[in-house]
Amino acid sequence: MKAPGFWYRQAGWAAALLGPLGALYAAGARHRQVGATPQPAGIPVICVGNLVAGGAGKTPLAEAVMRRLRARGIDAQYLSRGYGGRLRGPLRVDPAQHRAADVGDEPLLLSASAPAWISADRLAGARAARDGGAQAVVMDDGFQNPALAKDLSLLVVDGGAGFGNGRVIPAGPLREDLADGLRRAHGVVIVGADRLDARRTVATLAPALPVLTARLVPDPAVAARLSGHPVLAFAGIGRPQKFFDTCLELGLSVAERVFFPDHHPYTREEIARLLDRAAAIGATPLTTQKDWVRLPAEAQARVTALPVVLRFDNDGALDGLLDSVTRDRPWPTTAPCAAP
Repeated sequence: MKAPGFWYRQAGWAAALLGPLGALYAAGARHRQVGATPQPAGIPVICVGNLVAGGAGKTPLAEAVMRRLRARGIDAQYLSRGYGGRLRGPLRVDPAQHRAADVGDEPLLLSASAPAWISADRLAGARAARDGGAQAVVMDDGFQNPALAKDLSLLVVDGGAGFGNGRVIPAGPLREDLADGLRRAHGVVIVGADRLDARRTVATLAPALPVLTARLVPDPAVAARLSGHPVLAFAGIGRPQKFFDTCLELGLSVAERVFFPDHHPYTREEIARLLDRAAAIGATPLTTQKDWVRLPAEAQARVTALPVVLRFDNDGALDGLLDSVTRDRPWPTTAPCAAP
């Protein structure tokens, strides 16, 4: 699904026309939260979510949280719904056996850095992870899911998109009323330049809520290898333009850019056309890590992925939030945990 353009413009006639439906959606989301009794998983649950439909940078933040937890010797494991996959779980992702069509692109990508579980039922998934040896769970998405109790909820905001026009679906991109969502959060992470002053919005609605800032940093080795060579950049993520902007910021020569819908399941025919076009213009096919895991296996060797990591402007701020969850718990080990 491609987000309507008016979602990220000053509210006009389309947003006004759809406003009553947005109010109903917001009321339903509020009722779902108020009427629920979240159940504990028996281990700490850290949720990385957002308030808008589409991508905001949840997966890189989940990876950053995971690195810190495992560096502390905590056997944390990922939990995801498995959006885009055919399996419902609960099950542990096996990257040697599963494909994105089975478990979704995000869990498959996350499983490279720590054990990852998928489950349409988040509570059952968290408990399955616990029974499988997890000492903590890092949820990629699921902030709006009321079934599972969260010990720490971090909201990601794309600095280039902010909260859009501030309206709720379908009048805008918000999954729920902004104030309602901020009230349940423990921290906000703004990724990239805060072009729409999301910090001020948060400060107005939730003045006590910590706001962290971070940026996505591409792998310098991949960038150096591509320097001076034209690339055909393609992406099927929430905001593909963000990927293309990153390519330009790295000084890459983007010969062509191709947009696909978020979580797009690439067919062999589509990839064949992309590869043929790249060869015709003498360019290297380049995409995101999340897109790369959705490619047909035989095409992955012919497409370059551009890895990114999240760097915080103040590392101590994130550590402080994690301390609020991990402090004074009887963890059995303090040695760093290895990747799976």
